[in-house]
Amino acid sequence: MPARNVVKEDILESYYHIYARGVNRSSIFNHDKDYVVFMSLLKRYLSTEVATNENGIVYPHLYGQVELLAFCLLSNHFHLLIYQQEEGAMQQLMRAVMTSYSMYFNKTYRRSGPLFESRYRASHIDSDRYLTHISRYIHLNPDKWQTYKYSSIPFYTDNYSAEWLRPEKIFGLFSSKYEYLEFLADYEDYKATLEDTKRELANN
Repeated sequence: MPARNVVKEDILESYYHIYARGVNRSSIFNHDKDYVVFMSLLKRYLSTEVATNENGIVYPHLYGQVELLAFCLLSNHFHLLIYQQEEGAMQQLMRAVMTSYSMYFNKTYRRSGPLFESRYRASHIDSDRYLTHISRYIHLNPDKWQTYKYSSIPFYTDNYSAEWLRPEKIFGLFSSKYEYLEFLADYEDYKATLEDTKRELANN
């Protein structure tokens, strides 16, 4: 089971479930473009190629330091499942993504002040069993999860691939891709762990 805390641990070669929501539970994604912008930020920092802005300033390049295994973006919160290879990489990624996205959102919607309720929450995952359940929890978050556009589910169920999204470590815990899809569809087993996961988020 994961440690029940916010980021008090920052351990290399470790898995983390990351969660953040809008201030006062307000929306952080209003339109399709907002989801696309957030995903483009993940791509910016996690792709193999170094990205620069219009002035040639290099953005943080975290490929090889942290891997994104799964994600789900919903109207007022998001979930990420990551593998941190180097100590501090998770914090660099989240600082860069959340700061850049907040600036975009405030400018687009002519608002000011914090967009997110607090600093992101991150639970350290220290067992393969809980790792697989968290991946399922993230993917099954939306009501119509099978066709939801703003999660990593297309990379698991279809032939989508991207260098910034790395499902291999999850697939490696199953005998085949199809076994993982059966695991997702096993809703009764999912319900058995759902309350534990909700309590985990509440305690963070």
